[in-house]
Amino acid sequence: MSESEILLPRYPRPDGVHPPLLFPDYRSTPRRAPSRRLDGMPQTLTEITGPVYGEAIVRDLDADLTRQHADEPLGERIIVHGRVLEEDGRPVRGALVEVWQANAGGRYHHDRDRHPAPLDPNFTGAGRCVTDDEGRYRFVSIKPGAYPWGNHDNAWRPAHIHFSLIGRSFMQRIVTQMYFPGDPLFYQDPIMNSVPDPKARSRMIARFDLSETVPEWALAYEWDIVLRGRDTTPRDPDDEPEA
Repeated sequence: MSESEILLPRYPRPDGVHPPLLFPDYRSTPRRAPSRRLDGMPQTLTEITGPVYGEAIVRDLDADLTRQHADEPLGERIIVHGRVLEEDGRPVRGALVEVWQANAGGRYHHDRDRHPAPLDPNFTGAGRCVTDDEGRYRFVSIKPGAYPWGNHDNAWRPAHIHFSLIGRSFMQRIVTQMYFPGDPLFYQDPIMNSVPDPKARSRMIARFDLSETVPEWALAYEWDIVLRGRDTTPRDPDDEPEA
């Protein structure tokens, strides 16, 4: 059977879920959003079925961001866990889940971060894991701090963790952000508020999970991620545009 005879899946974006590529309140988007109409390119069999990474390079300790250096990092230890799902609730097995975040003082381990909060020598703020047969993932980390970012007057970003997920092919990819429940800075965060639908916006907020909290050690948060469909998790507006 030739590639032209195979019916390749299509992954349309549901209305009202993902943020527009141009959202002026988020001041980075006018510089990054395309100014011309996007031309769609047909997906090929290789893009749908081809492997995109080697699972062997993901180590067990990569999912514990508190054990990547000689000593414990400063801050509130947390467990973040959940499932990666298809739109019909089926688990996505073997998905690569990558995270990056600021430290407890709200500073990234990055040369371009100019926030005058201290760097933590025991916290790099990056990790990854592969989902199991039930689509589950789990990270141990430090709750990130809020930080100023100059988007508007007295602008502070709520605490959040960045997620990148890749399923079984490069076309199954999403970049998004997870927020913590009850954060008082939600109302002024243009990235969260660029998602048009309030229900879709709420899907970016994790749930405090006492059942997975480890006594005298760490609080836990649960956050499921749906890769596409009517209940899809909203993308980061800085994610790659789709044609």
